[in-house]
Amino acid sequence: MSAVYEVINPANEQSVKKVDLADLAATDAVIEKAAKAFESWKKIAPSDRAKLLRAFAQVVSDHREELAKLEVTNSGHTIGNALWEADNVANVLNYYSASPERLFGKQIPVANGIDITFKEPLGVVGQIIPWNFPILMAAWKLAPAVVAGNCVVLKPAEFTPISILILMEIIADILPPGVINIVNGYGRDVGAPLANSRRIGKIAFTGSTGTGRVIAQAAASNLIPATLELGGKSPNVFFEDIADADDDFFDKAVEGLVLFAFNQGEVCTCPSRALIQESIYDKFMERVLPRVAAIKQGNPLDPNTMIGAQASQDQLNKIMSYMDIGKQEGAKLLIGGERNMLSGALADGYYIQPTLLKGHNKMRVFQEEIFGPVLAVTTFKDEADALAIANDTIFGLGSGVWTRDGSRAYRMGRGIKAGRVW
Repeated sequence: MSAVYEVINPANEQSVKKVDLADLAATDAVIEKAAKAFESWKKIAPSDRAKLLRAFAQVVSDHREELAKLEVTNSGHTIGNALWEADNVANVLNYYSASPERLFGKQIPVANGIDITFKEPLGVVGQIIPWNFPILMAAWKLAPAVVAGNCVVLKPAEFTPISILILMEIIADILPPGVINIVNGYGRDVGAPLANSRRIGKIAFTGSTGTGRVIAQAAASNLIPATLELGGKSPNVFFEDIADADDDFFDKAVEGLVLFAFNQGEVCTCPSRALIQESIYDKFMERVLPRVAAIKQGNPLDPNTMIGAQASQDQLNKIMSYMDIGKQEGAKLLIGGERNMLSGALADGYYIQPTLLKGHNKMRVFQEEIFGPVLAVTTFKDEADALAIANDTIFGLGSGVWTRDGSRAYRMGRGIKAGRVW
């Protein structure tokens, strides 16, 4: 490991730590280490693996504030979001700790005998995680793989490795050496070798659609399974009946739209396209825009801060470029639209004003994933029009439907082509 990467705090652009970056040889060595550890780990009784995972969860709970503060420094999260993330890491680990003793095979009667099947671990699982929720994304992938008897080689995003590295130090005495292995580095030096190695039994990836396509091709070449969680451009549809009463439900619908800025908009399933029935557009936006304007942005360690900084300079630049693209395409700026220049120690932080752009669904800001606090807003005439707009996308990760009509919610939920409909 000859190269190093300087991790930057997104809130103030100050250096946090320098971490070693692996090259191809170092990555291969870690894969070999995991393969050797697998030979003993797979023999551990399922009940004992479950106990170790529960111990892992308890350590996370015991260190939740420390881990949350690291996540703030690591990725620009607010402290509230980071505490939520740490708690969910423990929840995920506890959830999967209940599974290994229930991984049953089958007994299948056949002519003159019986076939017996077993669920066996795959071996070494390669995992590549994103930068938006570093320790939670790690837990989602680590927990089921490890508790089922696999060993893991995990690559964090190169600019958000700190919280994962410290977490591994905290649990070093719980799991045997080689069961979980962290390799820092760029995609070409670590991600590509993981995806292409013939010693990897499965590859799991969360990130961009383009990279996911490359990883899927590598997995297909090696005839191994791949789990991919890719981009989203989630439509949230707001029907006119939400405004039939000025009540808690109507207020909740406003809140639902404003969730586009949750975690600085760096959530693949957050509302990134808002489809509002044209008959209530003006009334609805009269409530939405003041709510967006009231979003407090500032020091991520302040419990009153509602959104923090974007995760990196590159991401900030990407988001700002989409602001320009939207304006060039003729989108109407409803609110925001600029980098938020804070004062004092936060003056160099990667802050962006929560932004709403009104336009039509053929614009790039509607069709391409921005991954920031930018919401593309349009209107629709009726249910058929809403469904056509919602499905006019290459993505299909998540979506939302806001209506007081249960039948309509059911029809839209079935009609929207997305893996999840809220």
